[in-house]
Amino acid sequence: MKPLTESQIQKQCVEWFRRSYPSIERMFFAVGNGGKRNVWTAKIMKDEGVRAGVADLILLIPQGGYAALCIEMKTPVGRQSDEQKAFEKECKRFKIKYVICHSLEEFQREVGNYIE
Repeated sequence: MKPLTESQIQKQCVEWFRRSYPSIERMFFAVGNGGKRNVWTAKIMKDEGVRAGVADLILLIPQGGYAALCIEMKTPVGRQSDEQKAFEKECKRFKIKYVICHSLEEFQREVGNYIE
């Protein structure tokens, strides 16, 4: 069986979150900072504020002394870029919880730990 892509894992996680936490799902969203695009579109998006390294998913709810939860999705063999590491460091500086999830199960555990 072919391993899941990062996109497929993220879709599973978003679907699960929406089903599991309907009362707060409006505060949970993806950041459109990845993917391939032409140079013109990339420039427009950069001018509009898209920034490399920002986490894939954000739960904008303060909990347990944190301002929010940022989730970086990766495949089981995926690694953070230098920009993602820099963003993680800034999250920690501003008391934003930052986690890396490689699977639906990791995502469920991290979200559950944050919300409960």
